[in-house]
Amino acid sequence: MTNKQIEKLESKYLNKFYHFLKYAEDEMMYGFQTKEKIKNDWIGKYGTNISDFAVGAERIIYALFNGKGVGQPNSCPVGADMFFEVNDAFIHIDLKTVQTRNIGDITKNIFVGNNQNSYEAEIKKENGSSFTPKRIYEPALPTFYNKGKENEKICLTFFITIVYEDVNLNILNINLLCMPNGELVKHYGSKVLSPGKLADKARFSFKKVPTFELLDNPKSRVKVVYFDDSMSDELKQSLSFYKDIYVNQGDF
Repeated sequence: MTNKQIEKLESKYLNKFYHFLKYAEDEMMYGFQTKEKIKNDWIGKYGTNISDFAVGAERIIYALFNGKGVGQPNSCPVGADMFFEVNDAFIHIDLKTVQTRNIGDITKNIFVGNNQNSYEAEIKKENGSSFTPKRIYEPALPTFYNKGKENEKICLTFFITIVYEDVNLNILNINLLCMPNGELVKHYGSKVLSPGKLADKARFSFKKVPTFELLDNPKSRVKVVYFDDSMSDELKQSLSFYKDIYVNQGDF
């Protein structure tokens, strides 16, 4: 499979999942609001720990994907939270939630786990220079499952990111991102990765690789599912990368 063919598949499933989430947007937003029905029983108990809200948001997203039969779930213990097989790919999808108080965690890159991607490359400093010693990122996923065999099938990685207010937990922004398959390191090199907090951890620099560069008509690697226009101007400025995509990606 050529690099261009890989990007065609990545673009194909990015569009499929985007249209699926837009189709299910009303159900998704309703699901996020169901917490309000029992608010008096949980309010104040999650404190500053965002993982509690993340678990609730994950229930809604995963229920939609699993309920609609998007693919065959896979029981492999190494993988993203959602890992399933379709006719021409194995697909990993992970959910990332970010509070407005930590808005900087989502403006240009996001943390990625080793079990969520296949992109092996050098992690460089923001200025493009190497660390001493060099940091080589080693993901746990293969670029292809059963590589070289008759039943070979590509491994694709996607992320759903949700930005929410840290006080009332209102959803402000939902995005869908496609991280390049590891075979594309021949084209994108190290710019896909940014340093994580630890030497062996990395972040996906989606702002440095915003499009499928190998396609005849380069398309965005990021789709904006939801953008709350009523958010403050300050937040709109912080999320301007997503707002521009939202405005220019066209109607559903």
